[in-house]
Amino acid sequence: MQLRKTLLVGWVSVALLSGCSLFNSEEDVVKMSPLPKVENQFTPTKVWSKSVGDGVGDFYSNLRPAWQDNTIYAADRFGVVKALDADSGKEKWSVNLSEKTGFFSSNISAQLSGGLTVSGSHVYVGSEKAVVYALNTSDGTVAWQTKVAGEALSRPVVSDGLVLVHTGNGMLQGLSESDGTIQWTANLDMPTLSLRGESAPAVAFGAAIVGGDNGRVSAVLMKEGQLIWQQRISQTTGTTEIDRLSDVDTTPVIVDGIVYALAYNGSLVAMDLRSGQIMWKRDVGSVNDIIVDGGRIYMVDQDDRVMALDTQGGVSVWRQSELLHRNLTAPVLYNGYIVVGDSEGYLHWINTTDGRFVAQQKVDSDGFLSGPIVASDKLVVQAKGGEVYSFTR
Repeated sequence: MQLRKTLLVGWVSVALLSGCSLFNSEEDVVKMSPLPKVENQFTPTKVWSKSVGDGVGDFYSNLRPAWQDNTIYAADRFGVVKALDADSGKEKWSVNLSEKTGFFSSNISAQLSGGLTVSGSHVYVGSEKAVVYALNTSDGTVAWQTKVAGEALSRPVVSDGLVLVHTGNGMLQGLSESDGTIQWTANLDMPTLSLRGESAPAVAFGAAIVGGDNGRVSAVLMKEGQLIWQQRISQTTGTTEIDRLSDVDTTPVIVDGIVYALAYNGSLVAMDLRSGQIMWKRDVGSVNDIIVDGGRIYMVDQDDRVMALDTQGGVSVWRQSELLHRNLTAPVLYNGYIVVGDSEGYLHWINTTDGRFVAQQKVDSDGFLSGPIVASDKLVVQAKGGEVYSFTR
């Protein structure tokens, strides 16, 4: 039996195939910080809300919506995908990708995961069943579907006529954007122990930059899937299984020829895009994607501290530590504020200048797993139960 273990980061839920415990005592169990008291400087306005299936439930399916041309695309794990008008929330179309078994039987879940991507005339989504779907944005019909090398746990990325898919068994595959045929496969290597989730690639100058479960960031030539360089940013150290996790599950960010990448139990690094050489390193880890904007890096670390760092050397600008272990989503930058959701269904609005809270609101009792997105002038977020909300400030 392969001794691969799955850690559902962000929900403090660990599933071990061997049945042993990662914790040595009750003292190791982390406690969620109480809700901070915030005097709202403004009240975000809810524009609309719309149910999209049953959401993800207790599964780690990071199904973040996507947006294009005044349309929000959202899905649930079972297989429901909907297109919603961004202004009103009105449903434009709805399809169900679950497997039909018979007139008197329930459909079998499609197990969608990893988030949606919309590009041109197609919206893309992958599944834990190792299938990637391309749906027509006009009516939701399936343009093509392709069996890939493993679970599609990260969102697809479209560039240079390819749909890039990073699978749960460490493969990066390039699929034809037109018909889904596999053009190449790059093996990024896999350790025996990893987090559940994979880095979506970032693309620049014909290369895909992607993190791996082996603690490395890799640059792959998109034309033919050839490895250009690899750089390790996380070392396997420590005495427990969790201490030795070294995944790079966040999506790298490329700005002005510099790659910013972040590992769990590892480092935040700035690397030269051409060579992969590390320019500077900061000891901080996370599984949440980062934001690089205006000379700052905004991130949520693995203990749920929200922080801002300088891009010149990773020097701390401010740190907000009142949301520890509240299982925060990835941050989003909206109208000059950092916004994060938590597992109790609150949205927290934070001043980008000093890290102080400016607003807080209870939105959904099911809580949030995937981070908000910005759709033109609106902030859109999907709760674990499937409800999609639109806000303005």
